Amino acid sequence: MQNNINDLLPIGSVVLLKEGTKKAMVFGVKQVDKASETEFDYIGVVYPEGNLGDGSQFFFNHDAIEEVFFRGYEDDERKVFVEKIKEYYDKL
Repeated sequence: MQNNINDLLPIGSVVLLKEGTKKAMVFGVKQVDKASETEFDYIGVVYPEGNLGDGSQFFFNHDAIEEVFFRGYEDDERKVFVEKIKEYYDKL
């Protein structure tokens, strides 16, 4: 089921995933795992370490988030980006 596009967190957001022990930082939204061809709401890295090399990035969906600690930067450019995402999914 498609999440509300307006609920997508901006990059830079710091969250704790359900059953997680470490915070994660979002660095991409609406990403596709090429190995499985599955779309996810986010791709992230552990916080505060960030990218630790191969295998340190992970995909997750919005419903896996337990808590939002920090909401990333938002401006007019992001608003346009979100509108373009909405238009894309409306056409599907």
